[in-house]
This record gives sequence, structure tokens and C-alpha cells, in this order.
Amino acid sequence: MAAPALELRGITKRFPGVVANDAVDLAVPSGVVHAVVGENGAGKTTLMSILYGLFPPDEGEILIGGERVRFGSALDAIRAGMGMVHQAFRLFPTLSVADNVVYRAEPTRRGGWLVDRAASVRAVAELAERYELAVDPEALVETQPVGVLQRVEILKALYRDARILILDEPTAVLTPQERDRLFTVVRRLRDSGRTIVFITHKLGEVMAVSDRVTVLRNGRSVADLVTAETSPEEITRHMTGRSVELGRRAVPHRPGEPVLVVEGLEAVGEHGRMAVEGVSFSVRSGEIVGVAGVAGNGQTEMIEAVAGLREAAGGSVTLKGADITRAEVADRRRAGLAYIPEDRHRVGTSHLASVSDNLLMGHHRAPERQRRGWFNLRKVRDHARRLIEAFGIKAGGLNDPVSTLSGGNLQKVAAAREMSHEAPLLIAEQPTRGLDIAAIEYIHGRLVSFRDVGGAVLLVSAELSEILALSTRILVMFEGRIAAELDPAAVSEPDIGLYMTGAYLDAGGGAADG
Repeated sequence: MAAPALELRGITKRFPGVVANDAVDLAVPSGVVHAVVGENGAGKTTLMSILYGLFPPDEGEILIGGERVRFGSALDAIRAGMGMVHQAFRLFPTLSVADNVVYRAEPTRRGGWLVDRAASVRAVAELAERYELAVDPEALVETQPVGVLQRVEILKALYRDARILILDEPTAVLTPQERDRLFTVVRRLRDSGRTIVFITHKLGEVMAVSDRVTVLRNGRSVADLVTAETSPEEITRHMTGRSVELGRRAVPHRPGEPVLVVEGLEAVGEHGRMAVEGVSFSVRSGEIVGVAGVAGNGQTEMIEAVAGLREAAGGSVTLKGADITRAEVADRRRAGLAYIPEDRHRVGTSHLASVSDNLLMGHHRAPERQRRGWFNLRKVRDHARRLIEAFGIKAGGLNDPVSTLSGGNLQKVAAAREMSHEAPLLIAEQPTRGLDIAAIEYIHGRLVSFRDVGGAVLLVSAELSEILALSTRILVMFEGRIAAELDPAAVSEPDIGLYMTGAYLDAGGGAADG
């Protein structure tokens, strides 16, 4: 019997106060798509970082094709036939597609003194055609949509003849159409003999594209399943120890009066270009308004303008009848705005502060947590412990820097802090990105509960299933404008995806009310 393409034996990795991986075993046969799933903090990111040479294991060994290997860096992993497509793309925006693909392995001429750019373009074009990864080799990366950028990352690995590809949350920012095209590419790569390690939180994707699935729980591998012989319910039970139900649509709720009113909003984006043009909408108490759009179509700039992180170039923003268009961020929070930002690292948390301090931010002026102008440390700690328990945050200790947490647990810190406010308006921007299914279920329940007690929610999400399950109304943004307002009961994910790409507008249609 042939040796597995990839095998991990007894991989253990410890950090101060945490065992991230505990004697993990993983065997991946050649020519398969092998999914790796698990809750936040289960050890997936650490395991893949070890596999790709980003840091060494404390114990255990890695075998490629039956041969033991030891990686001192990612370059060692690449030389061993590994390739990794990170969730956050690692591309040079001001270089061309071809330059990004061949970087550090450029074809040369004149005895190696000059980079042969024409040869680079030809090589990338031929590779893209062979695997049907449609790209323009000469286009600047900064001008390309997200779906194309992902193809560029895959081409980078294929150019180096990677036989084992690690795809880390590869569909996080894709439309349904782009996701389906990616799945076609993944199957084609598998059929060509390559081995794919597919990291995802989405069990629908596991069932759609993988051949096998390994489940991690609390740093250990607890199940190795054949996809065709299992189910999302069984995978969930291995991950969480209980049944979790996702995708059920929220029971409709009767909205009240407008809480947030945005009229004619305009905002300038990068390079002085208008990113938001004439956007108008409202969010009423007791409703969740979902915003869908391909990344780069103005939704981020719109939210920043409403939250006070970007100056509005025109229009107005009103919260509970008060004009906050020019208000400072602190004044907006006092007026009743809570905000879960998309960027949990730079905006959502302070990486140098402790877990407890991050959970306190925005609550620190509450009288019940102060005593004669000083913090009541007991109440501060009680507040942090309550949120850690309620949201299932895995942290070594209250005083540990929040930077020691996994990405999913960092997201839980930002969500817990903002959702524990008694604010009339909650802006939730990608609130479940990177979260495991149990945490997603909990966040969804909290959003619906917030709505049911009269809160207004503006939800921005790349997960169309999330938008459909939670929203009262759906706004679709395209090129800085609201292209459609849709009824979630009357549309499907592919319908929304077509509006997101402008297909209906290109066909002569306009904004529609579903």
C-alpha cells in the first residue's frame, strides 16, 4: 500500500498556559480533498502553521510521501512540494498578476541578470489555461476582484509545482458563484493527482467538496471520517459534543419606528475615489437589515461612515432622531451605537491590552464598575468572567494579552463586548467570520434576541446563508450604491449573488424589491 501523501504523527505544540495541539495524528492519502474542521481554539491554525513550517512542533513528526521531513521555514515546506493559500491573501497590490505568481522564482534572460517579464506572462497564461483559472497575467493585482485574487494565490502554488495544497478558509469572501467555481478548480486539482487539505468552518462545503474529514477538538484529533459515509450532524457532534442547528430562518418580528436613518450618504475611499454614492436606507427597531456585497463595493466604507471611523463626504446619518453625521465616535456610542467591526485585530480589539480590559472597553464608564473614580476590580473581573462563560471564549487567563487568543476567540471578545451593551442600534460587520458552528449558533441567537426586545441590527456579512436566515430585509451593494432591496423569503443565495456581481443591472434590470 502506498504511503500517504502527508502524515502527521503525535504532533504536540504548547504555548504558555495552553496545549494547542495534543498528540495529533493525521493521514492524508494522495489525490484526495481532506477537510480539517473544529471549533475555535481546537488547534487547526496551529497544526497548519506547523505543517507549513511557520513554527516547529514540540513533539511528533511530519512525513511527506512516507519520508520524514523537518521544516525550518515556509521555504523548506515549499521545496518539499507544499503550497498554502492563506485566508488573508499575501499579494503585492501594485505588481501584476504574473509578477506575483513568479515572485522569487522569476524566469530570467541574459545569463540570469534580467527578469524575463514576457516569459513570466506566458508561463502564467499557460498555467491558468491548463487549470481553467481565468486571470489576466498583466493586470495589476489591486484592480482585481476577490475571486481572481484567490486564483492568483492558487497559481502561485501551482507555479512551484506544489503537490500538496493547504486552503485556509478559502470561501470566506466569495460569492456563491465564485465559491462554486473554486470547488470546480479544487476537484480538477484533485483529479490531476494533487492532494488538498481544506480548512473550513462550513459543513456544507465539507460535504460538497471533500473526500475525507478530520475533526479536531480541544487540540486532539477525535474523528477521521469518510465524507460520503457521514453527515453534518455527525461531524457537529464530534466537534461540539452536542447537536447544533444552523440555517433555520428567524421567526418574523414586527418592526417598530426607525432607529437609524441614512440619507444620501457619500464617502471617499482609497486614492480619492468615491466609494459610497447616494446611499439611503433605514433600520427600524425590532428588525435586522442585512447588507450583502462582494468585498470592495463600498459596504466597508459605508459602515465606517455610519460608525464615525470615516468622514462622510455628503448626506446625513440620524440615530434615534439625533443627527450624528459629524459626531465623534465616543458621542455616537453614548447616543446608542454598538459596533462589531470587520477588522477584529486593528479596530475590534487592543492587542496589547488584556482579555479583561478588552471586554471592558465601552463599559468602563459604567457607575457600577467604579468606586470613587477608580475601577472596582472585583466587578470588572466578574464582568469579564460572565462574558467569557456566556460566549465560550477560550483564554488562558483574564490578564493574558488578548493577542494570545486564536482568531475565532478574538472575534468572540469583540462580539461579547458589543452585544452586552443595552444600545438601541447594533452594527454587526462579519460577526461570525472565523467562528465555529456552536459559536455561530450562539451569536445568531443573540442577534435575534436583541432584535426581539426592540433593538435595531445592521448586519453586514459575506455569508449569504446568514443574511437569508436572519434578515428582515436585504440590501445588496454594487459599486458603491444599493443595487437592490430584497425580501429574504422570496430570493435564494444564487439570486443575491447575481445582484452582487451586477449581472441583473448589466442585463438591463434595476434595483428590485423582492
